[in-house]
Amino acid sequence: MSKRIEEAFAGGKAFIPFITCGDPSLEITEKIVYAMEEAGADLIELGIPFSDPTAEGPVIQAANIRALSGGVTTDRILDMAARIRKKTAIPMVFMTYANVVFSYGTERFCQRAAEAGMDGLILPDVPFEEKEEFAEACRQYGLDLISLIAPTSQERIAGIAREAEGFVYCVSSLGVTGMRSCITTDIGAMVRMVKEQKNIPCAVGFGISTPEQAAKMAAQADGVIVGSAIVKLCEAYREECVPYIYDYVKKMKDAIR
Repeated sequence: MSKRIEEAFAGGKAFIPFITCGDPSLEITEKIVYAMEEAGADLIELGIPFSDPTAEGPVIQAANIRALSGGVTTDRILDMAARIRKKTAIPMVFMTYANVVFSYGTERFCQRAAEAGMDGLILPDVPFEEKEEFAEACRQYGLDLISLIAPTSQERIAGIAREAEGFVYCVSSLGVTGMRSCITTDIGAMVRMVKEQKNIPCAVGFGISTPEQAAKMAAQADGVIVGSAIVKLCEAYREECVPYIYDYVKKMKDAIR
């Protein structure tokens, strides 16, 4: 397990924000990372945009399209990550799709991500049973390949948990990412099933947008992941979004302390 990821969960409940790299621009993305860290973020998910992000709802899909239209490439994102790593030790993981990594060259991608100082990789469209071709390259370069479990994973949770690295991403709701008014999944039960197999942090994502929801989810898990609500701020405020994201992250972190 990456030392930095371990430390993200060491000081209490972790707040994990997600942003789409290059929305509104890579310069702003870099500023957002520093602002989120200052506001209390414990680990940051950097989304590498993809033309067909199947797990994403309309908010993050639109951000992917904006970023790609702006000329963002995987190489430019890797360069940005390396610049960020020179200035901060905050744990960072990439979230993207198998095709992005595969077309870049899986081993080459993992090597460059590790050289840039990244700690892990999340591939929501790679099922547990097919992860090995990515897992091997991640292991070689010291990246944690983060596993996801969903409410439908029931009989697979034990197997996924035993092989999990870094932290387990517990998907709170069926369907795609996006804000939800109500989360009904029994997260506590999912987390217990994981912990029975392995002592590894569990963070909950998908659908969380308010401090109340964050506090409720954090009470049942080790961390809370928020994406769409932050990406919406990028969309609404564009180049002026950084202070708004700082305030939002601070509010969410305060809610789970």
